[in-house]
Amino acid sequence: MSYFAHAGCQLHFEDYGQGTPLLLVHGLGSSIRDWEYQLPALSARHRLIALDVRGHGRSGKPREAYSIQAFADDVAALIEHLGLERVHLVGISMGGMIAFQLAVDQPQLLLSLTIVNSTPEVRAKNLNERWQLLKRWSLSRLLSLETIGKGLGRILFPRPEQAELRQKIEQRWPQNDKRAYLASLDAIIGWSVWERLGAITCPTLVISGDRDYTPVAHKQRYVQAMRNARLVVIEQSRHATPMDQPERFNTTLLDFIDSVEHL
Repeated sequence: MSYFAHAGCQLHFEDYGQGTPLLLVHGLGSSIRDWEYQLPALSARHRLIALDVRGHGRSGKPREAYSIQAFADDVAALIEHLGLERVHLVGISMGGMIAFQLAVDQPQLLLSLTIVNSTPEVRAKNLNERWQLLKRWSLSRLLSLETIGKGLGRILFPRPEQAELRQKIEQRWPQNDKRAYLASLDAIIGWSVWERLGAITCPTLVISGDRDYTPVAHKQRYVQAMRNARLVVIEQSRHATPMDQPERFNTTLLDFIDSVEHL
């Protein structure tokens, strides 16, 4: 276990393997642990770095407002702390938003960008979307983390053979700090870098589960708005693609990075 301090917070990260640096950023309510099916495969070919976002995992949980910008600044600080020039950056869900933010703010830090089941904005464009965001915001405050974890487990891993994955979510979700969890959710709602997507110049891969919360068509729209991006859809996958389809995810990611490094 390794730590470094940035902006008043002790941040936990793990560092494996050798080679071109590949940095993983998890989603809301998650931690480094949810990359467990990636660590062996990716660290065999790269220097693999995984961060616990502030408010999550073994990182500090300062009692303050959080923002996607601040999360991205933490990632940039980790890159600087390790003395890395540029990295292949991978983010899932909220981690994808953090990766988008870093890519538009400091594109010089990236060799490539991989966005998994995420979006460059969380802004309501109509009454229904406003209602959906309000419902999520309210239920997150009303329900216990145990209840949320059980519900998420059923949504993410509904098939009988996924019982072990369901169990992991049910066990891990209540270990979150509720205040930090809600502060992170607040950071997401209303955030956007959609108008700045043109600033991202590095090769970009967008990975979508075919049954993700956000439709594949939404990913196609923002991929078309980017200069150098492509979309890969992984079948029989929901929001937690690295967990429910690890082999296909790992192969897709490694093939993309190989193609970038051989340009």
